[in-house]
Amino acid sequence: MLLVIAWLGSGPLFDYSDTWQLIINTSTTIITFWMVFVIQHTQNRDTEAMQIKLDEMIRATRGAHNALMALEDADDEELEAYRSRFAVAAAAARAALDQGVPDTGADDEGTNEPRTRNRR
Repeated sequence: MLLVIAWLGSGPLFDYSDTWQLIINTSTTIITFWMVFVIQHTQNRDTEAMQIKLDEMIRATRGAHNALMALEDADDEELEAYRSRFAVAAAAARAALDQGVPDTGADDEGTNEPRTRNRR
């Protein structure tokens, strides 16, 4: 803020020339780009911390699928497979809820057995 005031005060000295205007334009552009990088770095850090916390919650929750830990590192096909599987489970839970059956539980296919992941 002090720099802007100094720039404004120096206007009459430089007769409000193009160079005088270019200085503030260039300075604000550089500061804007720098702030974008700082904000993005902060958001990336927050996201990483949140993913670690979610991974810990998955790990510590009985009946949770530990394969979902670090899912953010999965490729697109694997993400789509999980999304499809959970969409089917959600649709089944909604249908059961319409029939008066509680929608709580950790099983995906109507069993209480843990799921196993098919290895290639």
